[in-house]
Amino acid sequence: MHNIQLAASQIVQQVLVDGRNLNQVLEESLSRKVVWTPTQRAALQDLSYGTLRFYGQLNGVLHLLLHKPLSDQRIYHVLLVALYQLQYSKAAQHAVVDHAVRSAQMLNAKVSGLVNAILRNFLRSQATLLEQVVQQNAEGKYSYPRWWIDELSTQYGPSSAAILEAGNQHPPMTLRVNQRRGLTTDYMAQLTQQGLSARLIEPDALQLDKPVPVDKLPGFFTGLVSVQDAGAQYAAHLLDIHDGMHVLDACAAPGGKTAHILELATVKMVAVDKDAKRLQRVAGNLQRLDLSAQLVVGDAAEPVEWWDGELFDRILADVPCSASGVVRRHPDIKWLRRHSDIAGFAAQQLLILRALWRLLAQDGKLLYTTCSVFHQENGQVIAEFLAQQSDARRLPVSLPGNLPDNIKGQLLPNDQHDGFFYALLQKIT
Repeated sequence: MHNIQLAASQIVQQVLVDGRNLNQVLEESLSRKVVWTPTQRAALQDLSYGTLRFYGQLNGVLHLLLHKPLSDQRIYHVLLVALYQLQYSKAAQHAVVDHAVRSAQMLNAKVSGLVNAILRNFLRSQATLLEQVVQQNAEGKYSYPRWWIDELSTQYGPSSAAILEAGNQHPPMTLRVNQRRGLTTDYMAQLTQQGLSARLIEPDALQLDKPVPVDKLPGFFTGLVSVQDAGAQYAAHLLDIHDGMHVLDACAAPGGKTAHILELATVKMVAVDKDAKRLQRVAGNLQRLDLSAQLVVGDAAEPVEWWDGELFDRILADVPCSASGVVRRHPDIKWLRRHSDIAGFAAQQLLILRALWRLLAQDGKLLYTTCSVFHQENGQVIAEFLAQQSDARRLPVSLPGNLPDNIKGQLLPNDQHDGFFYALLQKIT
């Protein structure tokens, strides 16, 4: 275990200290070892993700346990991972402590005794320390940066606590059945035959009771089904797609929404993304599902560089954003984002929206969407656009839940879906 524990601490350190992307660092770590068993891969991912998910709390606890700062930051991150294991995993406590001491010895033999003392002190005073952290500050209570907590509190009031807590849960695994290949209810029967239990949730997504590797899903590699959050599945339905339409997915990678549109209707699809490598993932997804689209490397904010001049009947603008609605899938986002980033995203989003609007045919519809819960990237962007664009009107969208008017179009994260925002716009005379 100590090698996995040590590898996780190095991943966490690269995220928190170097500001690197968690998924990228995790893949690099896995590639350094020739063979990782599925159990080892899962353990490394759990320790890395879990430590970052609860970093605010764990960091607060560790500050209480340390009488003076550690000079070796590598040991600090070993302790963070060990604290996560002691608090949240089912691993034997003595094994966690022993492996942390051995990991510390590999890095700095002088502090192995200190590591042992700190972790045993935590076990003796666990409940008291956790309560102290909760009482001392909101960051320790919720495991989010203070600015993030304050922003949600200002926007959502008492509901902000539920949003924060939802972001600290393990995400559900949700499936989208390829409607060209069969009915959702029929696929549920196939799951049952394989001993996998699932339930039908809106709009017609299947949520597994327990996540499984995709190779355990019947027909995954032959295109019967895809993995896609239930909230993301609203996009293709809200666009009101019909056969024969000319459709643009302007920020397409990794291709889930592109594929969903093609599953629902026979359209002339153009999928654009500025990242050529990520566009390859779109191609792979479409190939697996036996679907086709014109794939274009291009910047949605600069369509003059790639657009052929033919207007689109429908445009999906799934714009870059803070990803604040999907932090349970990407816990590093909480600690990598800065408050100043939000204004930058909003400016970029408005730029993309204005650029794409010129590509929309008369009476056509554009669906603006983000995976954010911050108003600055959502309702405020739409309000500013509508104030300047006289030929645009906002259409109602049908989403679950009784949301107040000030967050119309906003899906908040819960046990069924991540957080998303949708605004459907139509070009009028």
